[in-house]
Amino acid sequence: MSAAITPYHHGALRQALIDATEALLAEKGAEGFSLREVARRAGVSPGAPAHHFGDAAGLLTAVATLGFEGLTQALRAGDARGGGDARAALREQGVEYVRFALRHPGRFRLMFRSGKLRDDAELEHHGRAAFLVLAHGVGRAFGVGAVWPLPAAPLHAVTALWSLVHGYAHLAIAGKLALLGGADDLGAFVDRSLAPMLDAALTGLLPAARSKDAGGDAPPAAVGRAARARPRRKT
Repeated sequence: MSAAITPYHHGALRQALIDATEALLAEKGAEGFSLREVARRAGVSPGAPAHHFGDAAGLLTAVATLGFEGLTQALRAGDARGGGDARAALREQGVEYVRFALRHPGRFRLMFRSGKLRDDAELEHHGRAAFLVLAHGVGRAFGVGAVWPLPAAPLHAVTALWSLVHGYAHLAIAGKLALLGGADDLGAFVDRSLAPMLDAALTGLLPAARSKDAGGDAPPAAVGRAARARPRRKT
């Protein structure tokens, strides 16, 4: 059964069209999207979406832009929850990434679709902002700071961490985690499984803890260089 028409209030047409788009995307995906169906669900004339957004790509781009804006906020909240612990901050970013996808499955799928969105400066801006939350967090964990581009090792860590949470998120919203025990309560399954996965990944990807023997301030690479520079005892 199709969703009932929800008439918009005067002055809120743009938001009504965005809400109708998200509902349609969650139900039928980008393949089932049409401006006519969005207009029907919003309770407006078939030409109203085009009047505000130009065409289907314009409306979908607006929704994807809002998606990246919301994802950036979620990642920043996770980062802040980690406090001054760079590893904890990255773990909480990963948790928030997946939680965002669970809250907005239609929007999340759209954000990474090719061929459906316009080349748009605002979309690019918000997409880059979301990415840099992760990249800067990894940079801090490696002791190079919030910089871009990153050196090779932290860049590889960014790739691995993004791949992990993005793949996990898609499995979750596609219902595939039911095979692993997430059928009854997906949110609870994510809560108990994702953080340990991220901890294990971070253990393998990030530099070892700073050495107290080296004064507590030298990063691992510097500690290693100092150790190699020590003269060997003669036998």
